[in-house]
Amino acid sequence: MFRSHRQAFLDHMEDGDIALFQGANHMVRNHDVDFPFRQQSGFWYLTGLPEADGALMLAKGVEGVAEETLFVLPRDPAKETWHGRRLGPEGAMEKLGFADARENDEFPEVALSAMQKAKRVWCRLGEQAELDAFVLESLSAIRKQTRLGLTPPSAVLDPGPVLDELRLFKSEGELNLMRRAAAVSAEAHMLAMAQCNPGFYEHQLEALLHFTFRNHGCNDAGWAYPSIVASGANACILHYTDNNQACADGDLVLIDAGGEFQHYAADITRCFPVNGTFSPAQRAVYQVVLDAQIAAVDAVRAGNPFHDIHDLASLKLCEGLVSLGVVKTSVEEAMETGSFRKWTIHNTSHWIGLDVHDCGAYRFDGVSRPLEPGMVLTVEPGLYFSPDDDSIPSELRGIGVRIEDDIHVTGGTPENLTVATPKAIADVEQACAAERLAPPTLESAGI
Repeated sequence: MFRSHRQAFLDHMEDGDIALFQGANHMVRNHDVDFPFRQQSGFWYLTGLPEADGALMLAKGVEGVAEETLFVLPRDPAKETWHGRRLGPEGAMEKLGFADARENDEFPEVALSAMQKAKRVWCRLGEQAELDAFVLESLSAIRKQTRLGLTPPSAVLDPGPVLDELRLFKSEGELNLMRRAAAVSAEAHMLAMAQCNPGFYEHQLEALLHFTFRNHGCNDAGWAYPSIVASGANACILHYTDNNQACADGDLVLIDAGGEFQHYAADITRCFPVNGTFSPAQRAVYQVVLDAQIAAVDAVRAGNPFHDIHDLASLKLCEGLVSLGVVKTSVEEAMETGSFRKWTIHNTSHWIGLDVHDCGAYRFDGVSRPLEPGMVLTVEPGLYFSPDDDSIPSELRGIGVRIEDDIHVTGGTPENLTVATPKAIADVEQACAAERLAPPTLESAGI
């Protein structure tokens, strides 16, 4: 898979081009403790290298320069004893399928030599200071040697737009990884629904989610993004991550959480009642959002403009707000003035893949791009009624509902990758009543 990704990028290069990419480094969390390592997404897409401090050089038609060279940490028995095994150059060639791999301390010399022969250099300046400095210093050094016959590269090109477009269209191999992430995430959501009851804490639900992610092989920390577990009015805070409140009888819980499997993300949002049964007001709000979400999912079809998904969801939400008595004007007037947006707040969709908010343009020349097979996007309409909003019926205050699925654009009917996660009202209540095994409780004395 990674080799095909590199070849796709090489196909966009011209003879005489080289391209330089740098992977992620370890980052300090506190004192001498690092954050769990996670590879930079674009670098992973091209290499599949799970280690820090890597670099990649691609070359096309440059005399004496290999088409692809991966630079990795050297084998070091002492450091590997402390911090884990390394691939080393031989392992990178054997396990990652590279024709050429070297120790990473060779990168400056090898890359400078290649730049001296290159016509153009692809490098995304402005993201990694170390790589920026190397490229700029190398260009300066080459320019100072023109009297010796060296010709500096004539251009530095940004690989970002090309790489972003490549990543936007998922191969079947990538889709299978996303299906796996979605399946694991569905299990996590259903476990949370089954285990929640009045008095259960948000962080306990978060722990069940993260247990499920890691238990089923999701990488690194397990999650694709910090989980949102928002009970009651906390659901009206879009990126609530405190996750420290008790879930009260009669409230809803909004969970926005997804696992990351081999670096590919799932992104699911579901809402369910703490006591297992929706109240009439909760049911009414939930059904409005669900109707909007179902209509928007069905519109995720090749040829439809990306932003039409949001426009359709907005119309359905606006109609629902009128029926709930929240919007006092006609649907037409509310749509024209935008008054309904006070309760809808956010957009309906974003790309998803190696990043939960994945790369790829949404518009070309100001025009919404048409959907094409291989794209994957979320569909996540929501309604949010602040507990302090005295302009709405009192029974709606403090209710926040969002429903989100990950949708693959096909040549026909859209594929809902996260379909296994219950979302119809009867299915959600059934999931809340189900018996699903949880991790064992802590029974140590005095804890």
